[in-house]
Order: sequence, then structure tokens, then C-alpha cells
Amino acid sequence: MSVKLVVFDLAGTTVKDNNDVSKAFQSALGKYGYNIPLELINPIMGYEKNEAITMMLNTHEPDASKITADLIHDIHKDFVGEMIHHYCFTEGIESLPNVEQTFAALQKKGIQVGINTGFSRNIAEAIVNRLQWREKNLINYLVGSDEVKQGRPFPFMIGKMMEEGNINDANDVVKVGDTEVDIREGQNTGCRFVIGVTTGAFSRAQLEPYHPTHIIDNIAEVLDIIKS
Repeated sequence: MSVKLVVFDLAGTTVKDNNDVSKAFQSALGKYGYNIPLELINPIMGYEKNEAITMMLNTHEPDASKITADLIHDIHKDFVGEMIHHYCFTEGIESLPNVEQTFAALQKKGIQVGINTGFSRNIAEAIVNRLQWREKNLINYLVGSDEVKQGRPFPFMIGKMMEEGNINDANDVVKVGDTEVDIREGQNTGCRFVIGVTTGAFSRAQLEPYHPTHIIDNIAEVLDIIKS
């Protein structure tokens, strides 16, 4: 059976990220009195962001009665605003090395390219529009974490793409990402290959305990892996 779909994460996997996402997340939390160091934020950036906010509040707010849906909503709203402004207007928003060439090579082979993310759809759209990936015919699908009932590590985002692409067997799908939750999403979906990349939040040593099928330093290595 051949690979029919490769699903990639955004920030840290295919899009350059100099801790910008974590810094925006940190800033949004800080506005509400939660001053959390980046080293505690980075590991959870692959999660749906309302869930990530809840995880941080559960750890750093001793009074559980203060952790309300309204507080989570307000922090997330500030985070979304910062991210959309960042991806629309900040200089230096670009694909990581060899990403667009890898997308193009997959398309040439007749393999569909999907993008999923812990971001909500509006942030994901801002990134894809800025990079013009649709205009360049580089991607087939884009799914934000707010478009399914549960984000990573659950399989619903990949499942949505499979349904749209009439792919019935997860063994025809590959997942690529830079965090623990990316890996577990691919594993929970049953993807043939679950590939960790070292260009983002997790180092090789940090990815190894989650047992991806492969760990790579260059996204172009995906092309060699899917030949196997």
C-alpha cells in the first residue's frame, strides 16, 4: 500500500518559530497575573490552546474556583489576537528550510499534503495566507484544533482529512510534527509512520521517549522515509 496523505504540524515543524508562539502564550497569561517561564510553556504548545491554558492554570492557580470558562476564554482571546497580528504583520514569517520543496515533491508524487495544528483555524489561516501555500498549490487540507471535538493527541483532525480525502486506512497516512503531542496524535490515529522533527520545541532526546517511528533533523528526509 502506498502513502496517500502526509500531515504536518505548523509552528516548529513547517514554519519558522523563534519561541514566538510560546512568548505570545506567556504574554496572554501574564496579563491575568500568571507569570510562567517559557521552559514550562514550550512542552505544551502542540496542544489545543484552550486546553493548554487550562493545563497551565491547573498548575499555577492554587484557587481552583478562579479557573473559570470565562477566564480561559479571555486568555485565549488575547493569545489569538497576538498571534494573528504576529503572523499578518511581523517580518521574517517564513517556511522552514526545504518545507515548500518537500510539499511540492509530495504533490508531484500524487501524495496529498495536510496541515493540522494546535492553533484555532483563524490563526492557521493567517499563517497559510501569509505564506501563500494554497496559491502555490502546496497543500490540500488545513484543519485547526477548534474544528473538531477534541484536538491532539486525539485522532480527529487527521480523521477529518482522511474523510475529506476518501482515505479509509490510517496505514496510508504519515504524521510529522515537533512535539510529544504530535507523536501521540499520529500513534492514536494508527499512522504508518509517525515522524518527529528536531526543528521545533523538542530535541531528539526529548522526542525519543515517545517512540516515533523516525526522528529527523531535516524535513526533506520525509521523502526518503515514505519510500521504505
